[in-house]
Amino acid sequence: MKIIETSIPDVKVLEPKRFGDERGFFMEIFREQWFREHVADVGFVQDNHSKSKQGILRGLHYQLEQPQGKLVRVTFGEVFDVAVDLREDSATFGQWYGTHLSAGNYRQMWVPAGFAHGFLVLSGEAEFLYKCTDYYHPDSEQTLLWNDPTLAINWPIDGIAQVILSEKDRYGATWMEAKKFKPTGSPLSRG
Repeated sequence: MKIIETSIPDVKVLEPKRFGDERGFFMEIFREQWFREHVADVGFVQDNHSKSKQGILRGLHYQLEQPQGKLVRVTFGEVFDVAVDLREDSATFGQWYGTHLSAGNYRQMWVPAGFAHGFLVLSGEAEFLYKCTDYYHPDSEQTLLWNDPTLAINWPIDGIAQVILSEKDRYGATWMEAKKFKPTGSPLSRG
């Protein structure tokens, strides 16, 4: 597995080694001990799978309680995947990182707990898989506004006829309104 460093050191892009011939290919996409040693010392408790059409933007989501680290990948189609650092004690607080994940590039992205996460579907359809470090906690789920001008995320929307959002994503909190993660042991804050 190759690790690709990003502009946010805690966010990693992983590229598995692929072995193929005329029959197809084989690749190892996850090995717990290697992941703990080289990426993050975490365990995973829940796997999720979503399917979305072109133009659908899911996010930017995070949970205040039971914050989830996510190892994400695409098994069909292509997305632009984004992580936003909400950890107030982080040197990269308020910064975002985005990358293309696709069934063709086989890459995965590690999004640690304390980040908002979302993706935009670029292909006709896409299937997206998440390995999560904690369980879904709907009562504490938050949404950060995907197009907040303070964040200025450079979503690749050229060629997308319409960005399609859920009701909760359409009315996400701005950066100034959003609850963020205080240093460990401190209560959460706004703004």
